[in-house]
Amino acid sequence: MIKNKKILVVGAGGFIGGHLVKKLLENKNLITAVDIKPKEYWFQDYENAINHYSTDMKEINNCRKVSKNIDYVFNMACNMGGMGFIENNKAECMQSVLINTNLLIACKENEIKKYFFSSSACAYNKSKQQDVFVEGLKEIDAYPADPEDGYGWEKLFSERMCRHFMEDYGIEVRIARYHNIYGPFGTYDGGREKAPAALCRKIINAKKNDEEIIEVWGDGKQTRSFLYIDDCIEGTLRLFESNYSEPVNIGSDEQVSINQMIDIIENISQIKKLKRDYQLDKPKGVRGRSSNNDLVKKVLNWSFKIRLKDGLKKTYDWMNSEISKHGSNISRFTKS
Repeated sequence: MIKNKKILVVGAGGFIGGHLVKKLLENKNLITAVDIKPKEYWFQDYENAINHYSTDMKEINNCRKVSKNIDYVFNMACNMGGMGFIENNKAECMQSVLINTNLLIACKENEIKKYFFSSSACAYNKSKQQDVFVEGLKEIDAYPADPEDGYGWEKLFSERMCRHFMEDYGIEVRIARYHNIYGPFGTYDGGREKAPAALCRKIINAKKNDEEIIEVWGDGKQTRSFLYIDDCIEGTLRLFESNYSEPVNIGSDEQVSINQMIDIIENISQIKKLKRDYQLDKPKGVRGRSSNNDLVKKVLNWSFKIRLKDGLKKTYDWMNSEISKHGSNISRFTKS
């Protein structure tokens, strides 16, 4: 793994970015951590990072400033959340293209050696995701292009920008297409949370308040695969240290329906089976999505280790503790 390097992590105050910073610090790297949020709202806060900046990386001069005297850059920053946020904030999601573009320009000027871009499974062609329990998406399935509107288009465009900066200017790029990353130290309320966190919160509160019903967006039959955060960080660092420069899936191929995930969380909570109020008018995204891991196994010799039921148990226990301490009316951000 990477050691003793000067590394810039953009989006360090976010969920994946926070876990990445923690791992890179454990490996004795010198970290410059940047996020647009004020520092007190970062998901994790590491005092031993050499520099902290709360600044808007859509501005090119900010990109130039923080990327000076840096070896490697990890761009984990974007304006995103669960499907409810993505479908209702397309223009905001698209503006993240400025972060990647201006950061690449600054990296070229400051002669950065290697650049990582965090893409998403939302970049894949929607026509291949119209049924439940679909075949896993292969990296070639992003084209012909028809990604998730807004957020998915930003990711696909930014992937191409990375490729062309590599071709034209020689910056080594690594691109991960993440598939529904979840785990502790993430958002679990406020509108940006994803399905695992939202469902854990709802079931925790149902048990706490002795309720018999929970709301479920969609009909519960839509399917996804979910990757636990520890596996995500390992896959990310393996990809970064590899010689592979094309986009690659970092995900699980353990595809489940939303109803099946609710069953798992109910078993974890030891609550009686809840009635489900299906909200058919709420955002629900594509019908089915999963990761094909053939390529990542080939080029990285990597596969996920943590099964969904085990990752959900870790997530549920952490969230239950947070809600017991803080409640669940607003998002909480935990310092490390």
